[in-house]
Amino acid sequence: MSYKGLQNGSDIRGIALENETDETVNLTKKSVFDLASVFAAWLIEKKGKAAPVRIALGRDSRLSGEDLLKAAACGIEFCGDIAYDAGIASTPAMFMSTVLGENPYDGSIMITACDLHWYRKGMKLFTKAGGLEKEDIKELVSMADEISGMNSGKEDAEPKCEKISFMDTYTAYLKDKIIAGCGKGDRPLEGLHIVVDAGNGAGGFFASGVLEKLGADTSGSRFLDPDGHFPNHIPNPENKEAAEAIKNATLEAKADLGIIFDTDVDRAGAVLPGGKTLTRNDLIAALSVIALKEHPGTTIVTDSVTSDGLARFIEAKGGKHKRFKRGYRNVINESISLNEKGTDSQLAIETSGHGAFKENYFLDDGAYLMVKLLIELGKGNSIASLIDGLEEPAESAEIRFPVHTDGDLQENGDRILAMLKEKAAGIPGWNEAVPNYEGVRINCDSEHGNGWLLLRKSLHEPIMPLNIESDSKGGSLIIAKALYDVIKDEASLDLKPLKDFCGI
Repeated sequence: MSYKGLQNGSDIRGIALENETDETVNLTKKSVFDLASVFAAWLIEKKGKAAPVRIALGRDSRLSGEDLLKAAACGIEFCGDIAYDAGIASTPAMFMSTVLGENPYDGSIMITACDLHWYRKGMKLFTKAGGLEKEDIKELVSMADEISGMNSGKEDAEPKCEKISFMDTYTAYLKDKIIAGCGKGDRPLEGLHIVVDAGNGAGGFFASGVLEKLGADTSGSRFLDPDGHFPNHIPNPENKEAAEAIKNATLEAKADLGIIFDTDVDRAGAVLPGGKTLTRNDLIAALSVIALKEHPGTTIVTDSVTSDGLARFIEAKGGKHKRFKRGYRNVINESISLNEKGTDSQLAIETSGHGAFKENYFLDDGAYLMVKLLIELGKGNSIASLIDGLEEPAESAEIRFPVHTDGDLQENGDRILAMLKEKAAGIPGWNEAVPNYEGVRINCDSEHGNGWLLLRKSLHEPIMPLNIESDSKGGSLIIAKALYDVIKDEASLDLKPLKDFCGI
């Protein structure tokens, strides 16, 4: 079996456990063994690290985590290199293991599948320069394919790897940031009530290791203990059940702030005392204001589906907004590129909650995003006031079209987008948004839906997502029906979701 199917952009992802679906297990102990071993070789050959390299390993709470971490350690040790077991950890912490401490590691691997189902698993790989890029992963997969038929059974050995407590180092880093930012002693959160929902992932440390140590009352926090079955809700700030859980916890505790993390803590959301959620555009707006306070005029890079109201909000606060492509690596890399070209960009953030500050190694770290909010609270400032003036759309919707084609999926998507672009030019009240970096975005005037639509290709799935927003009640339906007239004869798209939305 080739390992090419395990590449998912800049990550490795696959099925790690038998499950109720018909999906075959493909992220095996052997595949992890091979990928970890070639990562060690790659660090020496491509990054000039001196042998033996030192690699830190962490995992989320999924059931397959311990076995796969051991397999990774075996792969590293088989090459004569040294593996260290950080146990249950957050993805941002594993990157930080390459830059923090007296003797940072040469590389690190996080065994995680983010907020996907319990039976899935993956690998995120880091050097001190950050997460590996798509082309790096492609190279590693090819290297692993070359050795896939060798060393069978070695993945089942008992590794020698030393257990480390790097989460303590990372936690201390976060605490120090809050203490320094608040500037009022070692317990700057004294008197504040803050609840955390970790979704039984890796984020429970934040309540006991950060908040309580800084004086906060965390009573009413939920699901802090790791449990790979995720028995309470999917650990995803965008999931409706998860969002309702942290909202209820915040209201029941009468807390000053609620915080929710995804499985591996690279994403987060928040809830204000009255139950208002800070996710998507709201979270981006709040963090943008903080960035602009510290760096007036900076450019905020977001993904392609952020609202026009957010763009106007950032500009009204004196900032610049660049709407770029979906995918957290795309957004982060664009912000890095702007800085390299002389344009200051302090924040890169996707609507999913992946957000990265320049001051924090451009690392997408949900805990660090919350650190920035907590500094505001610790100073006595209102988080709600940060988003005063943000225009909320009257309606928003996402419709996902399954794609059925015998041809190349990407070429088919390009053809559909070219067709939409051509036809949109002749539709009254429609104007193509320029500049635009992903898909086709159309602005619709007040008589034709009073909003916008964005049709794009999915990064990873055989679908084409459609996002619609309107500043008028009923506007989304007007826009959707107009789009249906444009694409109703497109045979490669399953139009049922759009027809259902339109009531056709």
